Amino acid sequence: MVEIDAKGLKCPEPIMLLHQTIHEAKIGEIVALIATDPTSIKDVKKFCEYLNHSLISISDDEGVITFKVKKGE
Repeated sequence: MVEIDAKGLKCPEPIMLLHQTIHEAKIGEIVALIATDPTSIKDVKKFCEYLNHSLISISDDEGVITFKVKKGE
């Protein structure tokens, strides 16, 4: 699993990092995005929906949001 540390970055930087990493990942690979911008929740959901990736989980630990995204075909 690839992990992206986007803590402290504001929209659209976390989603741009996710997009780049997913593009380089293999189909079925899981990418973890760790962010602190609450806007990322909406952005990652839309990103996965639009580009056909699976949002495996979202967890929020005192403002640190971790997304696990599985690359689709």
